[in-house]
Amino acid sequence: MKNTLLWIMALLVGAVLGLLGVGWLDQLMTFIAQVYTRLFQLLAVPTIVLAVISTFATFGSKGSGKIFGTTLVYTLLTTFAAAGVGAVLYVLIAPGNLTLESIALPSDTPVAQELSYTDHLLSVIPNNIVRPFLEGNVLSLLLLAFAIGIGLSKLPESENKAVLVKGLLGLQELLFLLIRGLIWTLPLGIVAFSAQLSAQLSAGIVADSIGRYVLVILGGNLLQFFVVLPLFLLARGINPLRTLSKMMPAVLMALFTKSSAATLPVTMETAEGRLGLRRQVARFVLPLCTTINMNGCAAFILVTSLFVMQHGGISITLPTILVWILISVVSAIGNAGVPMGCYFLTLSLMSGIGAPITVLGIILPIYTIIDMVETAENVWSDSCVAAMVNREIKADDCQ
Repeated sequence: MKNTLLWIMALLVGAVLGLLGVGWLDQLMTFIAQVYTRLFQLLAVPTIVLAVISTFATFGSKGSGKIFGTTLVYTLLTTFAAAGVGAVLYVLIAPGNLTLESIALPSDTPVAQELSYTDHLLSVIPNNIVRPFLEGNVLSLLLLAFAIGIGLSKLPESENKAVLVKGLLGLQELLFLLIRGLIWTLPLGIVAFSAQLSAQLSAGIVADSIGRYVLVILGGNLLQFFVVLPLFLLARGINPLRTLSKMMPAVLMALFTKSSAATLPVTMETAEGRLGLRRQVARFVLPLCTTINMNGCAAFILVTSLFVMQHGGISITLPTILVWILISVVSAIGNAGVPMGCYFLTLSLMSGIGAPITVLGIILPIYTIIDMVETAENVWSDSCVAAMVNREIKADDCQ
């Protein structure tokens, strides 16, 4: 709660500074915003790669029984549904492009080139294990991370495997430490990005475009929260109103903490004590869902990626949307508790394809509100998956 208030204050201070219209101050804010953008790029790519590898590598150790399989199926179904809802709203609401001045594109900013789908697929498949890291080709890195993570999960338990997994987890903890340090200074970045945004609000297209983008994001989250997930529950014969009322303490805590992991103890206690889920189900499914069930993140990655790619000159066609639905779901599943994970994942993906990532700087000042809603949706989705697994799995399968 303290961080949220600090970020809101930074947002307001930046808005005031941007409205002053002082030349040297605007240049200073632009410089600070560019510094933060470069720092985000520095940490984003290794973070997503290690997150995906470590997440998929632990699949084997989490068990391969019916309960795990059922949890994974419901996770994929709800996550694809969230991304699909976001895609439909994006097409219907159609956010426009920001003005070039509003996103302050440097002269050397790469613009994504239109490629045939064959060329695009070939560019994703690496022929050199080092090149994707040097070129920042995040799609190739995701493919490698997915393959390495699944490969590690299939290796028999041994000392060599344990050392390798511990090393990956140690590197991930180091990156988390660096990210926490960056987030500690982030109010300064929010001031800069907010100042940039407010300085351009006089151009109506900025307000209209950002407004439509926010409408797609929040509208998709609300539809997923109040319509799609309850329909999943109803299909399994579960009362969604009762389930939501029982899980409300966890959902509200997620809204204010913006962390599914921090909310997990409350989610588990509420699921067992108020909702009445079996202890074995709640204590297996909910920690797993906290790691891989990211409905809000998948929708954010998809919608924001389409919005940024649109500014890079890429046509938003049906095949493009379908490909990015798949990418957003896989990326969201790999978002293993990274602070501001959805934002970093999207930034790294866009950086990898050469899209104008400065657009993400315009989004950053309002991300704290988006993050609150998404986290609440993620915890609600975790609760729904746990309730459905609890209904479907017999007690004997939990042993």
